[in-house]
Amino acid sequence: MMLSIGEFARETGLSAKALRLYDELELVTPAEVDDRTGYRRYTADQVDHARLVARLRVAGVPLRTIAAVAGATTPEVAAAELLSYWRQVEADTASARSIVASLLAQMRGRHAMTDTTETTTRIPRSAHRAGRGARDAQLDEVHPRTHRLAAQVAGQRLFAVADGFGDADGAAGVALDALAALDAAPAGPDPLGALDAAVRTAADAVARRADDGAPGSGTTLTALLLVGDRALVAHVGDSRAYAVGGEGLVRLTHDHTVVQSMLDQGRLRPEEAGDQPSPAVLNRALGHGTPTAPDLSVRPVAPGERLVLTTDGVHAVLEPRLLAELLTAPGEPDEVAASVEAAVLAAGAPDNYAVVVVEV
Repeated sequence: MMLSIGEFARETGLSAKALRLYDELELVTPAEVDDRTGYRRYTADQVDHARLVARLRVAGVPLRTIAAVAGATTPEVAAAELLSYWRQVEADTASARSIVASLLAQMRGRHAMTDTTETTTRIPRSAHRAGRGARDAQLDEVHPRTHRLAAQVAGQRLFAVADGFGDADGAAGVALDALAALDAAPAGPDPLGALDAAVRTAADAVARRADDGAPGSGTTLTALLLVGDRALVAHVGDSRAYAVGGEGLVRLTHDHTVVQSMLDQGRLRPEEAGDQPSPAVLNRALGHGTPTAPDLSVRPVAPGERLVLTTDGVHAVLEPRLLAELLTAPGEPDEVAASVEAAVLAAGAPDNYAVVVVEV
């Protein structure tokens, strides 16, 4: 039985655009193409092949290996090709890890010898909003937990959002409670290292909680630590950090999802992204089953600059243009946070949401 490209798309879960791309890449070739109209037709026997190609693409497998695996004459041959490829990936990763570790040691040594940065932190103004939305439970959390300013200790300020998953008891809250100790810690010579360590402590707390009867639970975490004239960001998952200044709205984090990672690396094309069965599946988060180490970044901040943290109940619900308008609008932090919440509610608030607005 022959299937039109539309019928084949429905059977495979892929879009017609992705199927045309796979045809161009010679990965999924139509059984026949009408010479007059150019219409592509496929057979039912090609459905599993197309699904396999799509999964290999998301895994970042290069085209040559995909062709070898998908075109293998037996499952044994396909498995051998894929295993050989993956073993080389692991070997390459080990080599790269050694080089990067050496470079990091050199960079940290130079920083320790030359860092004379002033650590007096301006007292920021902040506000936040969070809500359950249409969900049965509120799994998103913010730090500080109230609308008051976090206590200043040794010139540091800590703000964070976390989006829990897997249960209703609050993996996000567990992570933020563990992270909050950083607010009370004295400033040290390596605040970025301290932030990194605090996130790892939070990850351990979430893992212990999962072991104690909450299997499958976890959380995203995006934390902002203000030290002197610097904003330090630690990030795991798909919550986000933004900066608003002379450059307009600048996103400071990358989503840790399987699909986004492939897009960032150029291993997946935008036209393929929407075809994935679970485009928001996390490949990094605090919890069991995924890497928990955070991305770290440092950004200079100037007086009047605004920093914003959101969970995906905000940035996945609001159109990017609307979110940019709201976050760059003039006003006090409380006004900006309130306008974001109002827009989320107007959009139906299908998910838990949280937003933190900080004015330096």
